[in-house]
Amino acid sequence: MSWILLLLAGWMTGLSGWVEGAAAFRIERDALVVAVGDAEAIRFAWRAPDYSVSLAMPVPVVSARGPLPRVRGAAGLPLVVLDPGHGGRDPGAPGPDGVTEKALTLAAARTIRDALLASGRVRVAMTREDDSFVPLQQRSEMARQLGAALFLSLHCDSAGDPLASGGTLYTLSEVASDKEAARMAARENRADLLAGVDLGSARVDIASLLIDLSQRRTMAVSARYADLLAREVAPALHLHTRPRRMAALMVLKAPDMPSVLFELGYVSNAQDARTLASSAGRERLAAAVRRATEIFLATR
Repeated sequence: MSWILLLLAGWMTGLSGWVEGAAAFRIERDALVVAVGDAEAIRFAWRAPDYSVSLAMPVPVVSARGPLPRVRGAAGLPLVVLDPGHGGRDPGAPGPDGVTEKALTLAAARTIRDALLASGRVRVAMTREDDSFVPLQQRSEMARQLGAALFLSLHCDSAGDPLASGGTLYTLSEVASDKEAARMAARENRADLLAGVDLGSARVDIASLLIDLSQRRTMAVSARYADLLAREVAPALHLHTRPRRMAALMVLKAPDMPSVLFELGYVSNAQDARTLASSAGRERLAAAVRRATEIFLATR
């Protein structure tokens, strides 16, 4: 920078030789170039050239898939996968008297499993059979790996208003059907993940179209099962005044597997919590789920 100032000062004060010499000056990128001969020049740079740094990184290693859950029932029958929400270090929503969402959903899933197996018409697997933590993104993927014909995720809702009550059935929508559904999606999702489908070497636009078409068809089938559930459960379990809703929930995004999320009731409501904590309440629920599931699978 000092060379530039010196040259400019000499030119402005009219020192001999500087005016003629100015014709030999030229500005190039980030530098002043002064010709000192027919073929020689001096280059004065005032900023360091751009540079890049390369670091050797190890090739990412895809972690091995964990063990798949146990499948109960005779081989060849359609498989229903039950997904008791939360578990382990994730207790879910708290309820009165210390009851937790994870405990209520697990108890309900076990009763529903037993009722479905007693029918002799389906096989059943559960994403968790005890108080263990299962990452959200692995739940529906387990069912897909097992080739499930149906995926039913069980949760309990919660609200600041203790009078809020009733079960709600959710199916997939990229746009939540209302603010309550959007709130529920935000609460349940820890991250967003498009369900993966092996499309080989298909172009990105073609793969996207195929996934979209498959997912739209699956959404319609899921909605039919949710409608059946609402119809069969209504006489046995208190449902919300608007029991059918849609939300962009991660566990519902498998493009090739009918999936429904069933909010069994409000854990923050004393009556709902008592019903789900009682064996009689769970058995009524399980019988209704069994009827809806049998009708659904028989008419597919």
